[in-house]
This record gives sequence, structure tokens and C-alpha cells, in this order.
Amino acid sequence: MRLASTRGLAAAAVLVGLTVLHTWPLARSPAHLSLNGNADAQLNEWIISWIAHALPTRPHSLFDANIFAPERQTLVYSEPLIVPALLVAPVRWLGGSPVLAFNLALMAGLSATAWSAWFLVWRWTDSWPAGIVAGALIAFNVHLLTRLPHLQAAHAWGLPLGLYFADRLVDRIRLRHAVALSVIVAATAATSLYWLVLLILVLLSIAAVHARRWRAVSALAGATAAGLVIALPVLAPYIRFAAAGAARPLEVVAQLSASSSGYLASTSVVWRSITNSMSHSAVDLFFPGVTALLLATAGAISLARTSSEPPRRVWYLGLIALSAYLLSLGPSTVVYRAAYAVLLPLHGIRAAARFGYLVLLVVGIAAGVGFNVIERRWRPGRFAGLGLTAIVALISAEAWQGPAPVEPFSEVPRLYRLVHDAPGLVLLAEFPFYLPAEVFQNGEYVVNSTAHWRPLMNGYSGVTPDSYRRIAEPMWLFPAGFAIDAIHQSGVTHVMVHLEKFGDDGPAVERALRELPDFQLLGSDARGHRLYRVVAPTARHPSEVP
Repeated sequence: MRLASTRGLAAAAVLVGLTVLHTWPLARSPAHLSLNGNADAQLNEWIISWIAHALPTRPHSLFDANIFAPERQTLVYSEPLIVPALLVAPVRWLGGSPVLAFNLALMAGLSATAWSAWFLVWRWTDSWPAGIVAGALIAFNVHLLTRLPHLQAAHAWGLPLGLYFADRLVDRIRLRHAVALSVIVAATAATSLYWLVLLILVLLSIAAVHARRWRAVSALAGATAAGLVIALPVLAPYIRFAAAGAARPLEVVAQLSASSSGYLASTSVVWRSITNSMSHSAVDLFFPGVTALLLATAGAISLARTSSEPPRRVWYLGLIALSAYLLSLGPSTVVYRAAYAVLLPLHGIRAAARFGYLVLLVVGIAAGVGFNVIERRWRPGRFAGLGLTAIVALISAEAWQGPAPVEPFSEVPRLYRLVHDAPGLVLLAEFPFYLPAEVFQNGEYVVNSTAHWRPLMNGYSGVTPDSYRRIAEPMWLFPAGFAIDAIHQSGVTHVMVHLEKFGDDGPAVERALRELPDFQLLGSDARGHRLYRVVAPTARHPSEVP
């Protein structure tokens, strides 16, 4: 037990080091460097901050988040992220910024994913170095490293852990294995619905290979069902949302599907110039690298030769990879269209390409086994250090995207404290109020709302509600009369104006606001922010720009 703990800690140290490498320079100053150039990072900063804020104070209304007011259940528009949020909640409770919490959760997620992959392959091969190779490939590949703003993507630890305990359960039915699998299913569901769907595909593949062993399949199904029941408080709002008619049409899914050539595409420093023409979109990137493919080939051969009869692992790993590859191609194949017709969870999937991660998972596992094959043919003591270092260096080089595209962050503007401290009911609207096609521009407003948590008409998430679409058109014309009328009709009590976002029109907007009796200036700052309280209109304004 002590040796296992020592190995686990040593693996964690190595894999945390790889996390620092692939997310550099975030670790240099996690409180002051951000990925906020991407609105998805801002959205996820808000999600984990909202959960840390709401769970201790209003857990019964956790999903009634403050964006897109007056809509309710707006947290359901995005991934739940409850497990990552709980992990870094103390950071927020102690006064750490949303950016610091996000950066720590991102690095923790990648490290946990890598460690989980290490654990799986280590237990399968009894080789510490083989696990390191698998962890390096499964956590630090082109698919995850191009999705750093997507916090849920980094927390893929449920897939290797779920695979490991499902394999143990069908091999030998034990209560502890069933309980472990149930907990992993529940934790995955509370983190990402995408990962939950992929995990269920993994479990279905294992069940299909063992279809004749009804007791094993029943144990697997029971453990999975128990995990879903545990996660029901999280899943229920999403189920209600889907029952209300929310679904991703196949036309949208087709735009975010993979292609066969995308499995030869990478944006790494080594491969980007060579494989640039292989991908048709940013989601269509799955090349694991030459080193990984060579090792995986050796590993697949070893699995086929050494697995028990029938060779269960090679069969279900192959089934996982094949089914995930076909599903990743989206509606271009009859497989996805048929699955979409009968499997309701697919109606919530927008990016079918995400299934491709399971192909990389299988390649990473097989590569770890392949490394173990080479290791056994050499003297382990001699090969383990030098060989492992060389292989991990090659893997890292083939995956490395270059320094993360960070930008400086100081703090949420202090002017928002006036919104927090405002008496009575508050409904805030921020301007420019972007049209639905540019709703991602609201990312900054969403992060800034972590300083006050008052209802905010603006918002950004995976879904844009119809109420926002209706109000955005007149609001976009601010400070024209149409927008002023819409402000009053919507019950807005406070307005935050970002003059710097109006460009050359900023001074004219500020002059117009000074002439309007509808707004009382409460505060301003050097960044160009102006906070106004909305007062009752004294006269009807013309429907043109003042």
C-alpha cells in the first residue's frame, strides 16, 4: 500500500509538471493571467463562481442563475461544472478572483485526467512508466489543448476511471467496484453532460462485448443506473429543459462534426504547417502524433495476444474507438442519424466531433501498453528513466501548442460594488447590448456580475433564450429612443455603459446620456465604465438617436 501511494504521488508530480508545461504561462501568475480572450473562459469563470456563491446560500435554486434575467434556470444552458466548482470554491470564499479559481480548476482538471489515465494503465500493466505515457497522451493532446477555455474538457478524468472500474466489475463482480463506478458516473454527470454521454458509450461498449454474461452486464447496468440516480438533482433541470422542447437540430450538429481527415490534423507547433489543410474547423483536430501511433500499434498487438479468452479488452477498446469515430462524423453517416432518432441524450449534443476524444483515449491506453512491451524487452532499470524521458519529450513536442494565449487580468471593476450595495430590487442591463449573433461579447459582463450577483439582462452561454433575442434588437440601438423605451418596459433599474466599447462614438453616447432625464449617474471609472440608475420617464422620447 505504501509503495502504491508513493508511485501515485510520484506520477502526480510528473503529470502536474506536464500540466504546467502545456498551460504555460498560467502557472507563473494564475491570479493575473487569464484566457479571457475567449468568451468561453469568461462563461466558465462565472459558472464556477456562481456555484460557489449559490450552494451555501440558496442550494434549492442553484440553477436559477443571475444571467439572461428575467429567465429562470439559466444555469441549465451550460455544462453543470459542479465538481470543478466545489474543488476551487474555497478560493472564491477566501476572496480569490474568478480568474484565479478558473486557472486552478483548469490545471487541476488536466492533472486529474492525466493521473486517472496513469492509474488505469499502471493497474493494467503494473508499469509506472507505461502509465505516465498514457497520462501524457490522454490529457495533453491536440483536442484538449485547443480547448483550454472549456473547463469541462479538462475534467475528463471520469472516462479512464469509469473504464477501469467497469472492466474490474465485469471481470469480477464486487460491491466496491460497483460503488466506485456509481460514484464516477455521478461525478461525471455533475461535471459535464458531454463526458457523461461519452462515458455511457464506453460502458455500452463493454456491455456489448460481455453480452452473454448476463450477471456481469446486470451489475454494470445497475452501477450505472445508481450513479444516474445519485446525480438526479443535477440532471433533473436538464431533463425538464429537454422535455420543454430544447434540442440541437441535425443541421447545427453537422457544422460541428469531425471529418476523416481531421484525424490527421493538429495545431501543434510541430505539425500545424504540415497538417493545416486536413481540418475543416477548430473542432476537427485529432491527430495524436507519430510517436503515439507507433506505440499504440505495439500495444494493440500486445493486448490482442495477452488478454484473456476471449480478448475482451482489445475487443471493447476497438468497439469504443470505432463507434466514437463514426459518431464524431455526425449526420454525414447513417450511424449518427439512426442514433439521434432513438437516443434522446444526443438531442442535447451540439458538437458531435467531441466523440473523437474517445479515439484519442483508446490510442493513449494502447500506447501505454505498447511502451510496456518495449520496456519488458529491455532491462527495466536501464530503460525506464532514459526511455520514458525520451518518449514523453516526443509526445509533448508533438502536442505542444506553444504558450497559452493569455491576457492580463487585475480585478473586476470596483464600480460594480455599487450594484451590489444598491437597495431594493435590482435589474441591471449593460451596454452595448449585443445582438444574438454576437452574444459572446457579453462574456465580460457575465464575469463582472460575480462582483454583485444581481439579476443581469445580458448573458452568454450555450443557449440564447428567445427573450434575449426579442429584447436585443431595440437595446442594440442604445441610446436611441427605442432602447430607452425598452429599458423602461423591461423594468431595468440600473444601466452600466462601457464607453470604450462604443469606439469613436463613446463621447457622443456620454453626452446623450447627460441630456436624458431617465438616467442618474452613480459612478464612473477610468476604464470608461459609467453606472446609472434608471429613473421614471418624465416625457416620451422620440424614436431616433438624440
